[in-house]
Amino acid sequence: MMINRLTILILLIAFCSFQTDSFKNQQLKYQRVRQAYQDKESTMLTLLSGKQIDRNDVQIYLRAFKREKQIELWGKNKSDSKFKLIKTYKICRTSGRIGPKRKQGDLQIPEGFYHINRFNPYSKFYLSLGINYPNKSDKILADKKNPGGDIFIHGACVTIGCLPITNNRIKELYILCVEAKNNGQSRIPVTIFPAKLSDEKFKRLIHKYGSDADKAGLWTDLKKGYDIFNETNQLPTIVFLNSGRHDVK
Repeated sequence: MMINRLTILILLIAFCSFQTDSFKNQQLKYQRVRQAYQDKESTMLTLLSGKQIDRNDVQIYLRAFKREKQIELWGKNKSDSKFKLIKTYKICRTSGRIGPKRKQGDLQIPEGFYHINRFNPYSKFYLSLGINYPNKSDKILADKKNPGGDIFIHGACVTIGCLPITNNRIKELYILCVEAKNNGQSRIPVTIFPAKLSDEKFKRLIHKYGSDADKAGLWTDLKKGYDIFNETNQLPTIVFLNSGRHDVK
């Protein structure tokens, strides 16, 4: 009987320890994350409070624009229906040309509907947020044998297909994403656009590249998502189709 009670007690302690070992606590085991919080936590809290967003309730959406070299950080409380623009970060360097990534070594920054799938607290580029390239669409349309991978939003200012924003800026964005994931946001969506797809810019892109069905199809889908979000400040629903295109609603 004593053994059984002792076993139960040990299990309860282990369970409670597991429950309190949150994602944020796991990240804080790494020196660079601790340093990022030390340097940027007060700034983060000011940004959130300015938009009436609670750090314990925050959810995040990221929009990247290749031509403008910008990443927009949008946020909201879980109970809110609409996102608010919190801040715009400068992408300090780009590579490749306009258009999606389709092969390892093409230097292209991907374009499409993605999400953060990795947090790297010991990156070669200080801190890194992994993007789930290749996504379902890329796996259909990109090179089948070697589509490439390891695409990140990261620190420093070098790239061969990633989105670098400097060490200083990644500290802030990284801990904001940690807060969102710690609050239960399992997927932080990231949409990467060739440019800000106003009607005029979209028409110019299609006029110039319309003979390229791959680009035109993807940009048409991205334009739908761009317009829906701009009109509603709500995320569109994205369904990946067997053709590699998207049903955007």
